[in-house]
Order: sequence, then structure tokens, then C-alpha cells
Amino acid sequence: MDDEFHEAFLDLSSTLTGYSRFRLLGTGQADPYLSTTREAVGDEVLAQLLTTFADVRRAAGDDEKALDAALRARVLSDPLLGPVARNVIKMWFVGTWYQLPSEWRDVHAGGRHDSTHVVSPASYTEGLLWPTIGANPPGAKAQGFGSWTAPPAIDAP
Repeated sequence: MDDEFHEAFLDLSSTLTGYSRFRLLGTGQADPYLSTTREAVGDEVLAQLLTTFADVRRAAGDDEKALDAALRARVLSDPLLGPVARNVIKMWFVGTWYQLPSEWRDVHAGGRHDSTHVVSPASYTEGLLWPTIGANPPGAKAQGFGSWTAPPAIDAP
């Protein structure tokens, strides 16, 4: 079951973030993020999220617009699955699991590990925020000796 969860979680994460499975695996955070999600919401909710996503993906086939519309309707707008999916997105981008809304916790009784916390020591530096904005995380992944002598080069759109 763990391998199935892992593969399905990567598929879901790739679709939600817009980054390839290869890029997500390159962060080294797939396992910690899956574990964090599992501990926060439990196996049943996680399985339902992954199963619903698989159904949506299968029904959409190669139609990206249909996938986007179905994902929004069946996952992101769902009162049970939406908050969890949005947390997965935030986690990949900033490396932090944010406690689910109290309304969600009151109804679905989140796991005992559903609290706002940095997922791992590497999650901040490996967050997808940095490549998305074309920057390096402050205090980590330095550009190299003397890089501070030249002004930043920002490509115009």
C-alpha cells in the first residue's frame, strides 16, 4: 500500500503544483511530504483524496482543460478533500504543513500531527517557491563566491 500511496501522491502533487514528477523527486521531499499528509489527515482521507484524483485523471484522459475543471469541481471544491489538497500545494511550495481549518478539524477530526510546522530541515530550501520566482532561498544555496558583486539579472517577460 505504501508504494501505491507514494506513486499516487506524486501524480497528485505533480498535477497540483505544475511541476514534473522528476522535479518533485529531485527535491528529496516526496516521502516526508507524504508522511506529513498521512499523519495529519489519516489513511482514510488520504486514500479518498488519491482515489478521487485517480478517477478524475482517468475520466479526463489527455484533455488538460477537462482535468483542470474536474480537479476544481471534485477535489479542490470538496469540503473534505479541498483543504487537504490546498495544504499539499502549500507544503510543496513553502515546505510547511499548515494546520487545517478548525471547521475541517471539527467535522473530520484531523490527526494528532495536524499542526503548523516545517516539514523537514531541507523543506525550506527545496520549496518550489524558489524556482517559481527565479530566486535562491535566502541563507541557502548560494550563487558562489563573488556573486554579490553583480546586480541581479531579471529576465523581462
